[in-house]
Amino acid sequence: MRIVPLITAVLVAAILFGLVIERDRLFALIDELSPREPAEEVVETVDAEAPAAEELPQTVEDGVVRVLAKRSVAEEVGTQVRLRGETEAARQVSVVAEVSGKIASPPLRKGAFVQEGQLLCSVDPGTRQSNLAEAQARLAEARARRPEVESRIPEAQARLAEAKARLEEARINATAAERLSEGGFASQTRVANTEAAVQSAQAAITTAEAGVKAAEAGMDSLQANIESAEAAVNRAQTEIDRLEISAPFSGVLETDTAELGSLLQPGGLCATVIQLDPIKVVGFVPENDVNRVEVGAMAGARLNEGPDVQARVTFLSRSADPTTRTFRVELTVPNPDFAIRDGQTAEILIQSQGVMAHLLAASSLTLNDEGTLGVRTIDDQSQAVFMPVSVLRDTAEGVLVTGLPDQVDVITVGQEFVTDGVTVAPSFEEVIQ
Repeated sequence: MRIVPLITAVLVAAILFGLVIERDRLFALIDELSPREPAEEVVETVDAEAPAAEELPQTVEDGVVRVLAKRSVAEEVGTQVRLRGETEAARQVSVVAEVSGKIASPPLRKGAFVQEGQLLCSVDPGTRQSNLAEAQARLAEARARRPEVESRIPEAQARLAEAKARLEEARINATAAERLSEGGFASQTRVANTEAAVQSAQAAITTAEAGVKAAEAGMDSLQANIESAEAAVNRAQTEIDRLEISAPFSGVLETDTAELGSLLQPGGLCATVIQLDPIKVVGFVPENDVNRVEVGAMAGARLNEGPDVQARVTFLSRSADPTTRTFRVELTVPNPDFAIRDGQTAEILIQSQGVMAHLLAASSLTLNDEGTLGVRTIDDQSQAVFMPVSVLRDTAEGVLVTGLPDQVDVITVGQEFVTDGVTVAPSFEEVIQ
């Protein structure tokens, strides 16, 4: 067994024990052994607000650990939600054909600006004009038959009225014949003839009613033919209207329009149009920060290549993405000169309500036995107490943390050598400085 490493370990342990536990005695011993020089006269300026020198603890009892502390007061700071996102066109549409045919218009090249309603693609009409003329002719023929068919209804109704009058006459004659026959003034033959006349009149009424219904059915059939012809005309006209494919809104062509002479089928692409003014800046807010974002909040975006922009939040999703568990947020930014392109990476800062936070040095932060991030503080009994904190953001002066009381004494040096309940003798930075 080598004795040198063992001696080295003992020496290191003794030095650490002297520096940590017996620091005061060690410094006093060094001070006594060091040569002394004549002291120069020093004029001290006493700050009226600073604690007197005798108030600072010069010696500590056994078991009490000396630490350096800071009395921190919380201040309201503005908070921002930082996101990574990208630009996105306000609208993007792939304009497709609804009819088949050859393209009869020269193409427009990608990058060109088009106005709403501007012609993009024109399809050769073929025989569609003839189909329209044929449908219009059938419609005119059906409409021309309307007076003839309409006149049949009054004629059939007149025949029905005549049949009803004859039935009434036949019934009167039959009644008279029966009465005369009872008095012996009419023969049975006459009675039989009058009854036959009644039955014949009833049959005539049935025939007349059937004629009325037939006339009305003919009118309904004519109306159906007219509507069918109108539908055929509308279909033919719609086919012709679809021959010209126009821009649905003002924007920029992302692709060339269909080439002259190419054959388009229904669903074939004519062109892709995107709207870049205004443009959207899209990000996704984590679940923990979604309550800090509001529609209408002021925000800014910094693009990798392009100008920094400012806008307001115009949309905040109410439904989380099932995969990332984040919420979509959108900013609407004016882009009249198209300086911002679709798909650029952006860093988004969204302003949120201010919170009370403490500005501490990053070295003040520590971890407890469970791995929770926090700071060691001093209570009213001068005992160390661990308090968990949440880091708001880093600054050039330190870190902003939340989760502490409005005023608290934070151990800045020596927090790693104490645990909860250990009595400490603090020296405050404000007094030392």
